Amino acid sequence: MRRSFALRLAAAFAGVGIAAAAITAILVNLSFGTRFTAYLEDQQRARQQQLVSDLARSYEENGGWTVGNLRSLQSLALMDGGTMVLLDANGHVVWNASAGAGGQMAAMHRRMMGSGPLGPQQRIPVRVRGSVVGTALIRLPQAGVLPQDEAFRSSVNRSLLLGGLVAGVIALGLGLVLARRATAPARELTRAARAQAAGDRSRRVDFEAQDEFGEMAIAFNTMADTIEEEDRLRRAFAADVAHELRTPLTILRTQIEGLQDGIVELSPASLASLHEEALRLQRLVSDLETVASAEAAGFSLVREPVRLDRLLAEAAAEFAGAYESAGIQMASELVPARIEADPTRIRQIVANLLTNALKFTPAGGAVTLSLRVDGQWALVGVRDTGPGIEPDELDRVFDRFFRGRSARAGGSGIGLTVARELARVHGGDLEVESTPGEGATFHLRLPLAASSSRLPEDFTDPSHAPARVGSSKGAEP
Repeated sequence: MRRSFALRLAAAFAGVGIAAAAITAILVNLSFGTRFTAYLEDQQRARQQQLVSDLARSYEENGGWTVGNLRSLQSLALMDGGTMVLLDANGHVVWNASAGAGGQMAAMHRRMMGSGPLGPQQRIPVRVRGSVVGTALIRLPQAGVLPQDEAFRSSVNRSLLLGGLVAGVIALGLGLVLARRATAPARELTRAARAQAAGDRSRRVDFEAQDEFGEMAIAFNTMADTIEEEDRLRRAFAADVAHELRTPLTILRTQIEGLQDGIVELSPASLASLHEEALRLQRLVSDLETVASAEAAGFSLVREPVRLDRLLAEAAAEFAGAYESAGIQMASELVPARIEADPTRIRQIVANLLTNALKFTPAGGAVTLSLRVDGQWALVGVRDTGPGIEPDELDRVFDRFFRGRSARAGGSGIGLTVARELARVHGGDLEVESTPGEGATFHLRLPLAASSSRLPEDFTDPSHAPARVGSSKGAEP
């Protein structure tokens, strides 16, 4: 059975409120009880001091103890239901206010007042002008046991209990309101997540706040945008693959049906055409496999120390012939750098970049392959003097199967996609900048090896002129 988090949060608010009220009531009750008892005891001591003062005044006015005059104090001495015995300076009993009728009067007062048992006897000296003239033995009912005292304490406890219950109810009500407001973003997020699961990729969380829920809403919307974009790319990818496969398959089917119907004569030319379309299909499937392997290359890279400058020089030498045949000058400007990478994959990246530059650079143009070090990064650049990339195409250069309008040759449109994937699984990246009519520059960034500063002793001093490979100067390895 599903339990509402808002209800649990409200119950927690109410529990905290009731607990706080209960603790407050207990502390107040303890403090009040102690202070109230102390107050009653202070009242008793004040009564005792008043009685002793009246006894001292009687002694001073009459020049000694006079029983007749002392009897006038009997009602004052016994009004609380206590007892009193007066001793002279020698310890002899002068007056017992509780004897005879006085005792009956005290008992009657205790019954009327509902007093409890008498407290311990107090011996209080009676002083006149600094001299002790007698001692008053006084017993009063214990403080705090009078019915009115108990009634007052009970009323305070009832007020505290009622206050605790009211506080609990208020805390519950506020808890429900605050809990529903606090969990509203979570409910909205749940509805959006269910809509996404049902296939509504356009559903977003409409919540703005500078707190954790606001960050969660932003994260969810970002995730939803990514999912929507991935769905779009997946559909576009499927459509592109279908389109790329349809053309060679249609040609193959048409030519085979023509051969079957006798419309097309079986000849070396027709077989060559069939073979060319089969190779085209093979290249397309190979490119698709390359994309898949590039996306999984982070789990299959064979890393080893690589002298990136030497690898680039070898790649430039391999492409020197193709560039020379196309009438394009290629130059390389390389500085020493060592990386930890899969050399086969790095060669694949560089080959894709050089092939792309060769494809888009017209005869008489130039391509520059460069390598420099910036902090902990090796920066490889491939700059061409081709027509450049239009601004509306710049963001799509690395998309699968994308071919710009200025492309002069065929291809699957996957090469740059593969190059970027391989760069990223190596911990780097591949970016492009271009100005229409001024060519394009691809920037490959790769992390240097930890020991990149310790180059092998057989390395050629970097002070020599950068290697330049081109149609006018030949190729240098």
